Amino acid sequence: MVVLTDDELAIVMTAAQPLAPRQRDLFLQALGNVLARYSGLGPGVLHRICKDLQRQFFDPPDLSGSAAE
Repeated sequence: MVVLTDDELAIVMTAAQPLAPRQRDLFLQALGNVLARYSGLGPGVLHRICKDLQRQFFDPPDLSGSAAE
């Protein structure tokens, strides 16, 4: 079990913030699965992991103006 410091938790929450609410749970579950494989963790490693996972779960908004109505 990985215990995050307040600073590390802030990294996770910052990474989750731009995700759509429906994607946040999936992001956090995936993050938990990855972190379970680590015995030592620092803010740099956590940031890299969050960045990589954020790319997988980020669903950019459609800004083209051609949204279906």
